[in-house]
Amino acid sequence: MPFFTQDAIDFFRELELNNNKPWFEANKKRYEASVKKPMEAFVTRLLERMQKLDPEIQMTAKEAIFRIYKDVRFSKDKTPYKTNAGAHISRGGRKGFSTPGIYFHFDPRVIGVASGYYAPDPAGIAAIRRLIVSDPEGYRKAVASKDFAAKFGEIRGEKNKILPPAAKEAAKDLPILYSKQFYYWAEQPVENLLKDDLDEWLVGHYKAAVPVNEYLNRAFE
Repeated sequence: MPFFTQDAIDFFRELELNNNKPWFEANKKRYEASVKKPMEAFVTRLLERMQKLDPEIQMTAKEAIFRIYKDVRFSKDKTPYKTNAGAHISRGGRKGFSTPGIYFHFDPRVIGVASGYYAPDPAGIAAIRRLIVSDPEGYRKAVASKDFAAKFGEIRGEKNKILPPAAKEAAKDLPILYSKQFYYWAEQPVENLLKDDLDEWLVGHYKAAVPVNEYLNRAFE
């Protein structure tokens, strides 16, 4: 049985066109029935499955799910609500982006899933680069995993134009060293939100990310 109904998709499609407090307040009960409660049930199911794979994940669905309300204090976009429902599950909790887990969301167009290091600090970037320079074969082996390649394709992220001297020469053979983000992303049409096996798709991507996550984690040991 699907966790979500078509109204979860329709809600965000309409919110994109009516991103204001009066519309949201008039549709708040609909949001709670079609998005919030199904999301909590779905994330609870994901946690049950992921905790069997990694018992160190200790969080609740409410702790994993992002609020729909935006923090607009420092944003040019003052619309008050996010037009997607998302969650992040990891050992470090929802804000534990220093520990790869799994992030996913759905919006009016796609369901997305990601893992890896999305926003490492400068020290973290340097540590990952040192690891790759010291063990390039380990890196190549991790990203060449058939499951990772089939599900994610490659490591993504913004890149630096200039590298420290220690990494510049190695980058001729390892262009990944230019990266300042190290994450992997996959998506499918949002209509698949209504499928019974949505949790299987997400857990499958989490499993596929594990070899690369384990390799990158070595940078911080």
